[in-house]
Amino acid sequence: MRASITFRGRVQGVGFRFTAQAVVRRQPAPLTGWVRNEPDGSVQMELQGEPAAVEAAIAELQATMSRCIRTVDRTELGDVAGETAFVISR
Repeated sequence: MRASITFRGRVQGVGFRFTAQAVVRRQPAPLTGWVRNEPDGSVQMELQGEPAAVEAAIAELQATMSRCIRTVDRTELGDVAGETAFVISR
């Protein structure tokens, strides 16, 4: 499963991307993808892996950063082959 998630609110300049990376690394099943700041002030993330792990990571990130998040938009995508890690993209 691969999900594209856009977080809006006060999500830049608060360690959001680094928190996302830590949350993803804590999941019991491996996850891949990326997270990056967008010019409009939002944070975009794509996350791929076992559905339960993807859902758990998104839920933990939302709970951890709830004070910063105003809205979350999510879209399901097709899997991307060849990814081996979750990275902070610039």
